[in-house]
Amino acid sequence: MAARVLRISESGNGGRSLSDIGARAGHLGVEIADMAGLIGDLTTLGTAQSQHAQGAMTAARRMAETNAILSNVMAAARVSADTTESTLRDSAEHVSAALTGAIAKIETLGDGALTLKSAIEKVADTIQQVQETSAAIRRIADDTELLALNATIEAAHAGTAGAGFAVIAAAVKRLAEQSRHSTKATQTHLETLTQTLTDLLAKAESNSATAIAAKTESSKAQASIESLHALVDTVQSVTRGIGTMSQQVESNSTSFEFLHGELSSLVDAVESGAGKLAQAKDRADSILGISEDFILYIAESGIKTPDSAIIALCQKSAAAIGALFERAVAKGAIGMQDLFDDRYVPIPNTDPQQVMTRFTAFTDRVLPAIQEPLLDADPRIAFCAAVDRKGYLPTHNLKYSQPQGPDPVWNSANCRNRRLFNDRTGSAAGASTRAFLLQTYRRDMGGGVFVLMKDVSAPITVNGRHWGGFRIGFKA
Repeated sequence: MAARVLRISESGNGGRSLSDIGARAGHLGVEIADMAGLIGDLTTLGTAQSQHAQGAMTAARRMAETNAILSNVMAAARVSADTTESTLRDSAEHVSAALTGAIAKIETLGDGALTLKSAIEKVADTIQQVQETSAAIRRIADDTELLALNATIEAAHAGTAGAGFAVIAAAVKRLAEQSRHSTKATQTHLETLTQTLTDLLAKAESNSATAIAAKTESSKAQASIESLHALVDTVQSVTRGIGTMSQQVESNSTSFEFLHGELSSLVDAVESGAGKLAQAKDRADSILGISEDFILYIAESGIKTPDSAIIALCQKSAAAIGALFERAVAKGAIGMQDLFDDRYVPIPNTDPQQVMTRFTAFTDRVLPAIQEPLLDADPRIAFCAAVDRKGYLPTHNLKYSQPQGPDPVWNSANCRNRRLFNDRTGSAAGASTRAFLLQTYRRDMGGGVFVLMKDVSAPITVNGRHWGGFRIGFKA
C-alpha cells in the first residue's frame, strides 16, 4: 500500500495531498532547525554564564583570601599601633618633663645672663666715675706740686725767715708726689679693670644674645611638646581607625563567605541548566537529522516539493563541476594530487581566518563561470559554492568574495571565500556521498545576526574519487 501511495501522480486530490506532505515536511524541518539554533544559542549562553559564574566565584574566593590576609595584617597593625601609642605616650611624657625642666633652666640662665650684663654695665659706669675722680685728684696733685715748688722758691728768697715755710713746702711736695704716684697706679689699675670689664661686657652681651635666642628656642621647644602631644592624639585616632577598619574587614569576610556559598549554588544551577541544554541540543540535532532524512525520503520517493527544482539544479551543477575537474586533470591543467590537497595554509592577518590550498587558484579561475549564473536561476537562491570533503570553500560567489577590511563582523558577512566551514552543515555537505543532502540551518552572518536557510548539496566526484560537494543555500 505504501509503495502504491508513493507512486500516485500529482493530479487529483491524492497528488495534492502528497505535495502538501512535502511542503509541510519542509516547513517542519525549518521550524526544527530554528528551534535547534535557538537551543544552540541558549547552550552557548549557558556555557558563557557558567564561565562567568565560575569566574565570579573564583574572584570571590580570591577576595575572601585577600580579605583574610588583610584581616591578619589589620590585627597585627592594630597591636603595633597600640604598642606604638603606649610607647609614644610614655616617651612624650618623659620628653615633655625633660623639655619643661630644660626650658625653665634655660630661662633662668637667660635671666641671669641678662642680670649679669646689667650689673657689669653698672660697674663700668662706677669705674668711669672713679676714673674721672682719679683724674681730678691727679690734677689737684699737679697743682699742689706746682704750689710747693713756688713755695720752695719763695722760702729760698726769704732766707732764714723762710726756713719753716720751706719745710712745709717740702712736705707738701712729697704729698703731691705720693698722690701722683698713687693716682697713676690707680689709673693703671683702672685701665686694666676697664679693659677686663670691656671684655666681660662683650662676653656678657654675647651671652645675653645667646640667652635671648635660647629663650626663643625654648618657646619653640614648648611648641614641639604640644606637637608631640598632638602626634600622640593622632596615633590614638589612627589606632581607633584601624580598629574600625578591622571590624569592617571581619564583616566583609563574613559577607564574602556568604557570597561564595551563593555563587557556588549559582554555578551548580547554571552548570545543571547547561547540561540539560546540551542534552536538549543533542535531541534537537537528532530530531533535525530525522526531519532531514524524512524530507530526503520524500524527495527520493518522487514526491514533488517546493525544493525539488533547486535539488535537481544542485545535482546537475555538481555533475558539471566533476566533469570540469576531470577535463582539467586530463589536459594537465591541474594534477590529482594538487586537486585533492588538504593542507590548509593560513593567510596572514585575516579575521575570520582564511586559508589557501594548491587548488584555490585553479577553482578561482574555473568555478565562477558555473556558480555565478545559478544566482539568477531561482529568486530564493542566496549563494552557491563548491566545498571539498572537509568543508573548505575555496571560491565563493563574487559578492561574498570581497577583500577583508578591519571589521571582523563585516568580513564575516562579505568575505566568505577561502574559509573552512566545518560546522554541522558545512562538514556534512562536503563529506556526504548520498545523491543529495537537504539541510536546514541558521546561517551566521556575523555580529550575532543569523538567517534561517536551507542547504542542498550533491557530491562532486573526480575520476571516481569523492572530492567534496556542491552547495546551494536558499531561503527557507
